[in-house]
Amino acid sequence: MSNSKIIIQNGIIVTLNSNMEIIENGTIVIEGNKIIAVGTNDCLGEQFDKSDYKVIDAKGHIVMPGLVDLHFHSAIGRGYGDNLPLYEYLMQLWYPMIRALTPEDAYWAALCSYSEAIRSGTTCVNDMWRQMESCGQAAIDIGMRAVLSNDVAIPEERLDTLEDNLLLYNNMHGKAEGRIEVYIGIEWLPLASKDLLKEVSKMANELKTGIHIHLNESLSEVEICKEKFGRRPTELAYDCGILGKNTVAAHCVWLSDKEIALMAATGTSISHNPSSNAKLGNGIARVPEMLAKNINVGFGHDAAECNNSRDMFEVIKWASLIHKANRVDVSLMPAEDVLRMATQNSAKALKHNTGSIEVGKLADIILIDTKNEHYVPLVLGEDTNIYAHLVYSSCGADVVTSIINGEVVMENRILTKIDQYQVMEKANTAFNRILSKIR
Repeated sequence: MSNSKIIIQNGIIVTLNSNMEIIENGTIVIEGNKIIAVGTNDCLGEQFDKSDYKVIDAKGHIVMPGLVDLHFHSAIGRGYGDNLPLYEYLMQLWYPMIRALTPEDAYWAALCSYSEAIRSGTTCVNDMWRQMESCGQAAIDIGMRAVLSNDVAIPEERLDTLEDNLLLYNNMHGKAEGRIEVYIGIEWLPLASKDLLKEVSKMANELKTGIHIHLNESLSEVEICKEKFGRRPTELAYDCGILGKNTVAAHCVWLSDKEIALMAATGTSISHNPSSNAKLGNGIARVPEMLAKNINVGFGHDAAECNNSRDMFEVIKWASLIHKANRVDVSLMPAEDVLRMATQNSAKALKHNTGSIEVGKLADIILIDTKNEHYVPLVLGEDTNIYAHLVYSSCGADVVTSIINGEVVMENRILTKIDQYQVMEKANTAFNRILSKIR
């Protein structure tokens, strides 16, 4: 267990607790990987011998829970093959690239992916890709909290198998003081069979772990499933035992009323990925209807190939604005709700004790520098505009310090456990090596 002892003092603590409490001139005390005290400087200032702690002065900084990226693909081909529809992109570029992926390529690509995520405020990723043991090692090395799953498909697709995912579970689940977890992944239903889906459900139940799956991302996926299985994607997933409280369903853009009801009835969590869905021309998910049915909805960036950014603050802004514009209703997706979705809801989907700053929670915390124009004017108190600033004005580059599991993994914009410049160089080399194989 981490033996770190940290005091964060003088900050503006955006707790995102049940009362949405904001503490001015606040102090957070961390021991090991847990928050043990939260309050004002006056209340906590003399209770702890600071000589025993690493002291972080957060004056002029917002201190808040780290963001949870609920649908994440480590990736390496950003900006390559833009402007292709989803199906064509997958067949022409994505699948050829990930079939060519070596363990070394995956390690550097994942390190680069996690580096960008941490540097923009993400403290946990729900990552589905290939060569996942390499991704797990990257997460261990950089300090990321990661839930890993394989790109499982039927054998003729030459992606991952259930046996690959079981091996990953046996080798990686619970590593790094529990920071690393393993779910069972399903690439998407056009590359699955009913038997495979039933086997995934059985394995997840036997291992008492979760499932990560793409569902109803595009209209073409819906039509392929209707033709292949005679069912819409989420209907088929329900028939095969895939939906449930331990399942994260990504995208869910084209859910029917019946499918929304199935999600609600089974307690399935949904990852809303608005900027990826927009860039790929897949549409806008019916999030207001999902929330009306009390479905737990969090956010993901998807992959740098279909988003070109891993900045979750950008995703948060999209998630608020796109529904206001689409429904011509400014009341939808208010800033406070959107922040909770990016933290509490996404953490709840993964059964993590994170997502708010409270005693007993895991110490996944970020510090945001307000000493720039993004935060002028900064109003605290009853009429605070701090939530609006965080959703509509912030960007990942405003994050200066990140703590994951009680460990400082970025300080003053510098990653503490890896050489980020070496990682970028190695990731570039890996991409060119992959590209030479698929041309």
